Amino acid sequence: MLKIPWTAKKTNERVLQEAQSERSLSHKIRKRQATFFGHIMRQEKLENVIITGMMMGRRCRGRQRERLTEITDGMAKWLGVGSVVAMLQKTKMHQEWRGLIANAMEQGT
Repeated sequence: MLKIPWTAKKTNERVLQEAQSERSLSHKIRKRQATFFGHIMRQEKLENVIITGMMMGRRCRGRQRERLTEITDGMAKWLGVGSVVAMLQKTKMHQEWRGLIANAMEQGT
C-alpha cells in the first residue's frame, strides 16, 4: 500500500504513523483478556481458585510451581491499578471493572 521496499530500515511504529493507522489487534486482545479475567473472577469456580492460588491442603514436595503472576501483574499495570489485590477487588464490581477497561483502552497503553 505504501510501497515501502523490504530493504528500507523503518520501524513498524514509523510505518504505522505513515499509514495513519494504529495497532488495533493488540488492543483488542488486551480488552478481551481483561473482560474474560473479570468474568472468571466474579465467579466462585475452579478457574478463580487457580488464578488466586488459594487451594486448600498441603504443598507438594519439591520445587514450587510457577504461578500466574505474570498475567495478573501485567494486567494490573495495563489497567493502572496499584496492586493485584486492588484489581481483584475491582473485578467484583462489574460497572467499575468495565470503566477501568474503557479507560485503559482510551489511553492506548
